[in-house]
Amino acid sequence: MSFLEQIISRAKADKKTIVLPESTDIRILTAAATALKEGIADIVLVGNEEEIKRAAGSLDISKALIVDPLKSEEFEDYSNTFYEIRKKKGITPEKARETMKSPVYWAVMMVKKGKADGMVSGAVYSTADTLRPALQILKTAPGVKLVSAFFVMVVPDCEYGHNGTFIYADSGLCENPNEEELAEIAIESAKSFKLLVQAEPVVAMLSYSTYGSAKSELTEKVINATRIAREKAPELLIDGELQGDAALVPSVARTKAKGSPVAGRANVLVFPDLNSGNIAYKLTQRLAKAEAYGPITQGLAAPVNDLSRGCCAEDVVGVIAITAVQAQAAAKR
Repeated sequence: MSFLEQIISRAKADKKTIVLPESTDIRILTAAATALKEGIADIVLVGNEEEIKRAAGSLDISKALIVDPLKSEEFEDYSNTFYEIRKKKGITPEKARETMKSPVYWAVMMVKKGKADGMVSGAVYSTADTLRPALQILKTAPGVKLVSAFFVMVVPDCEYGHNGTFIYADSGLCENPNEEELAEIAIESAKSFKLLVQAEPVVAMLSYSTYGSAKSELTEKVINATRIAREKAPELLIDGELQGDAALVPSVARTKAKGSPVAGRANVLVFPDLNSGNIAYKLTQRLAKAEAYGPITQGLAAPVNDLSRGCCAEDVVGVIAITAVQAQAAAKR
């Protein structure tokens, strides 16, 4: 069973409600119809019902709940809740009401209020416009200081990682994490790998250096982040600094990082900054013809996930299923 097949199977076993605010985009509507037909999730579409149905055309979205913020009986409650959350930041009741007209803010508030278990957006909205409402309304999960993002990469005919499956982090959100933040990303990514892939995470802290082969501020950041992550999560397999080949290839690992518990078998790749993480995921996706699911967020109080604006309907279905599985885990916290 492939990664996506097992995620969809798990989503079906304990069906959750996922809200989609970009409800007139044909990719979102196609994914919604597929998710409903296959029983992956219950779907809420946010927006004007006539516009949504016109955009859907012959797609069967009859089982979706369509919610128009402007006509909803909960508009005042949602607006007042947002005002209370943000009034210390200077927001006025009038501005709160105007903000709640936004489909993405409305969708996140549905998650906050328990009307939905997770949200998927980003086919139309930018990452900032998708995640800003989540950070303002949901905030971070208990015990978590940082929200970060990763991609699940499934590489065909690949002997590395967990049967060719990896997490690349942070490849979607944190531009230049400091040592503490990089350690947090590593720990949360290990948890995400265990949740989604259901295998032991083996975490490589990546650099252009392996075990001191080069020395600079850049390598020191990775070395210190590795130390911090080990101190915070001694039960996890985390090592660094490691170059990409040392992290993945056993023969190279034996030469460059002899004795490492991680080198040559890593399945969670933690990049030192967003530049390297984002470039690596896109190169892997295009050159290795890998499936790329994400960016998936971690660290929020409830699952809200971004999409690449270049996504297709099949990508959206995958992220809906992943969000549902994250929601299952959040319900058990």
